[in-house]
Amino acid sequence: MINNLAKSFSRGALLLAMAGLMVTTSASAQSTRKQMRTANKFFKKENYRAALPYYDQVLAADPNNAKALYFAGISYLTFDKEKAGDFLNRAHQLKPNLDKELEYWLGRADHINYRFDNAIEHFQSYQKTINKRNIERKEEVAQLIQYAKNAKREVANPKDVFVKNLGGDVNTAYSEHSPVISSDYNYLLFTSRSEATTGEKAAQDGEFFEDIFETNRTGEDSWEKPRPVPGALNSAGHDASIQLFDNDTKLLLYQSINNGDIMVSERQPDGSWGAPKSISDKVNTRDFESDAYITPDGSTLFYSTSHFSENGDLDIYMLQRNKNGSWGNPKSLGRTINSKFDEDSPYLASDGTLFFASRGHSSMGGYDIFAAKYDSVARRWGRPENLGSPINTPDDDTYYRLAPDGSYAYLSSYRIGGYGEKDIYTINYIKNATVKGRVLVQGDSTLALPGVELVFNGLQADKRPISYRDVSKPDSATYNVTMLSGRNYQVQLSLDGEVLETQEFEVPVVLDDTTTIRKDFFVTLEDTTVARIAKLTPDAATPASVKMENIYFATDKYDLRPEAIQELDRIAEIMKANPTLNISIEGHTDSRASDSYNMTLGQNRADAAFDYLVSKGISAKRMVTVTYGESRPAVPNTSADNMQLNRRTIFRVLPREELQRNQEVQ
Repeated sequence: MINNLAKSFSRGALLLAMAGLMVTTSASAQSTRKQMRTANKFFKKENYRAALPYYDQVLAADPNNAKALYFAGISYLTFDKEKAGDFLNRAHQLKPNLDKELEYWLGRADHINYRFDNAIEHFQSYQKTINKRNIERKEEVAQLIQYAKNAKREVANPKDVFVKNLGGDVNTAYSEHSPVISSDYNYLLFTSRSEATTGEKAAQDGEFFEDIFETNRTGEDSWEKPRPVPGALNSAGHDASIQLFDNDTKLLLYQSINNGDIMVSERQPDGSWGAPKSISDKVNTRDFESDAYITPDGSTLFYSTSHFSENGDLDIYMLQRNKNGSWGNPKSLGRTINSKFDEDSPYLASDGTLFFASRGHSSMGGYDIFAAKYDSVARRWGRPENLGSPINTPDDDTYYRLAPDGSYAYLSSYRIGGYGEKDIYTINYIKNATVKGRVLVQGDSTLALPGVELVFNGLQADKRPISYRDVSKPDSATYNVTMLSGRNYQVQLSLDGEVLETQEFEVPVVLDDTTTIRKDFFVTLEDTTVARIAKLTPDAATPASVKMENIYFATDKYDLRPEAIQELDRIAEIMKANPTLNISIEGHTDSRASDSYNMTLGQNRADAAFDYLVSKGISAKRMVTVTYGESRPAVPNTSADNMQLNRRTIFRVLPREELQRNQEVQ
């Protein structure tokens, strides 16, 4: 579960960075030399937090001490990537030939700070200095160059995904990871190396040992102050949460015993957790078992282990539970999933998609999250797909877990702008929003503009163009468009083929499919155009024409909904304020029943609005009702959403003579 700097970067690179630079220091004050020696001692132990204050003291006395800048820059790579790049670049500016490893570390810093071309240049320069016989080192740097190329490609083609930090209630300046959410979304377990841990004060690397914490949701984006889990879960070593299962009564967890084992704990009646027990000798070995996932029915276990690897990397295996409850023998997921690098953190979604973290395949750098599906006919796993940017970053991205309903996911990674080291994030796919409103004349909000074409032009996250269109309705000058949220649109408004003007409109990020955004567009027109529109639509200049919205009904119903009553109350107020205003109330249906039935249903819907307005004091002589049944759909009856739009009653302003003609017919 632990990914320290030596694992993430290169143990060899760290040792090479120290060689030749630790022993000698600049001819400065004795206290500075002592501070430098102390800092280097901690650095060699990979205790970077302890080393940095001493490097800072050296730099306070000697800001141009290239060696202190160099080692401080490497140290900052563990939890402040931006500062790491600044320190390493300053060292390079002062002494370009300070150390041949400097090019390597500049490449690492540029890579994780999204400067991919610079990173590739540094790595290529460093490659030339590697001894030809050091094949392992050459392969490592070649892989780093490929990571940078992968990252450049993915970042240039991002997905429409919203990644959000879980916030300071949970995340700290230390590492938080392995989020586990309960089936009701309100109970969160996670792993932290913060100062609140209960085990030994600190591990050898200067960080606190990992402990499992719990918290309860207090709001949509807020949590109680986390606390170490009660019971016997947290030991003196590393402990990490993995998965709640069996109706949230059991917990898979990691403990750093026997080089790392997968354990199981059961929840006690008082809410605490019982003493962890090994999940199985078929799983746990003398080697490193890191993470696991058990299917909801308890029949299959996926887990990552180094036990079967020739070079000590992690691979993903699975076992099936026997009828007697014991576990069968482990089986590798095969070379399609397991690369020559680490594969970790398996998670099987309800649709059969396997999500896992890998340093191989097409990783952008460090661990990335991949997805693969099993072909039951061919009986093999499909090629893993990188989830791409912004889910994955050039640094480690791990512990991808879907919420119980699959609507969003949790992830642990280091990202610029976080709280420090790894943080826990949520991932939502950006959804469509319904945008609707009216087109009105600037300076005269009573004058609506029917027949205006609105074209919304924007870009997807990967820069591909998208466009949406509607025309303002003849009766109300309203429009209604469903469009991708979370972007800025250029809106072109045209009338009779002539572009009136172009405006900008930003649609905020929407994470569900039910959000409606209201936006009225005001258009500046020449006086001749205003006069022409007013002549063509003489009733558009009344308050009713711009205020009256359609009302909608349930399938086969003509009962007034609460929102319909609210709109009818507004219409009644408008008509009271405008005593010469007359309206036609027109009932419509979807196409589910026969024509004759729908004509009757449409009349009932119009009558329901008519009767309500009469009850509010509006004279029956000022209104007529009409039914069109299913004959005038607003949109094709091709989906449940469209049919809802057609189950409506609309309100149209009538000149007095037309009102009289309609009343004579009725």
